[in-house]
Amino acid sequence: MAQAWRCKGLRWSADGPELVWDGGRRSALTWGKRVAFGVAEGGVRTCVGARGHACPVRAVVPGRSTGARCEECARLDRAHSVAADTIADDPRPYHVYLAWFGPGRTKVGITALERGSARLLEQGAVCFSWLGVGPLMAARRTEELLRAALRVPDRIPYADKRAVRSALPGSAAERAVEVGALHARAVALPAWPESLTRESCQPVDHAGVFGLTDLPPAVGQVTELVAGGVVSGRLVAAAGPDLHVETGGERVVVVDTRLMRGWELVPTGGGEEAGELTMPVREFRDREASVQDGLF
Repeated sequence: MAQAWRCKGLRWSADGPELVWDGGRRSALTWGKRVAFGVAEGGVRTCVGARGHACPVRAVVPGRSTGARCEECARLDRAHSVAADTIADDPRPYHVYLAWFGPGRTKVGITALERGSARLLEQGAVCFSWLGVGPLMAARRTEELLRAALRVPDRIPYADKRAVRSALPGSAAERAVEVGALHARAVALPAWPESLTRESCQPVDHAGVFGLTDLPPAVGQVTELVAGGVVSGRLVAAAGPDLHVETGGERVVVVDTRLMRGWELVPTGGGEEAGELTMPVREFRDREASVQDGLF
C-alpha cells in the first residue's frame, strides 16, 4: 500500500509555490509539473487543529470546509487572529495595502511589516501596492476609513478572483491602473491617522509569478475531496491557495488546496501526460469558461 501523506496546504516561498506536508516535507510546484494525488478508499478528513496544536479529539470535518477545523479549534484559531480583529495590543508595525485581483476587484487590507508580500501571494493578488505603515490600530483605522469614505471592500470572494484570472489586461501597466487611481484618492483623505506614514504608489505585479500569462479559462472547480477520488493532471498556474490543473482534453479545473488539508493523500499512478479527475466538480456558468451542467 502506498504511503499516505497528510497535507498542510500551499505555501509561497521566494522560489514559488510549494505543498507542505506533516513532518516538514515540501513539494515544489512548477508550471508543467504533473500533480497527482488521491484519497484512499475509506479515508476521512480530520481537523487540522489550531495555533500549532493538534485537535485533541481528531474530529471529523466536512469535505467542503476550507478551514478544515472543528468548531472548537476554529474558535481557538480565531481568538488569536489579527484578521478577526481580536488582537489590539500587537506592538509590531503593520502595512496597509491595496490589492487588485481583476477589473473592479480591488480591496484594502493589512499585514505585519515583517511578513513582506507573503500575505498578497497567499490571497492571489495579481497586483498590489503598499499604502502606508504604522501601529496596528492606526492601520485598522485606515482600513476602516477606506471602506467608509471610498467604499473599498476588505474582502474579495475567491469565486470573483477565479472568474477573471484568464481574462486580465495584458500588461503590468494596465493591471496597475485601478490600484494607482485608488491609491491617489486614499492618501488624499483628510482623516488619515497621524501615526500612519503614507507610502508612494509602487505597484508590484504577480501575473508572472502566478503563471497567469495566456492562462486557459478554467471550466470548473473541485468542490471537495472524497474517499477513493483522484486528481491528476498538469499544473498550468497557481494563485493564492488555488492550483489550475489541466486534467485531460485541455480541460482546466481549479483545485483549492485548502480542501486538501486534513486528508491523508496517496500518490497515483499513470504516465506524465495522464489526466484524471474523479472528485466532485462544480462547473462554471455564465463566465468565459463553460455553460455545461452537472459534474464531469
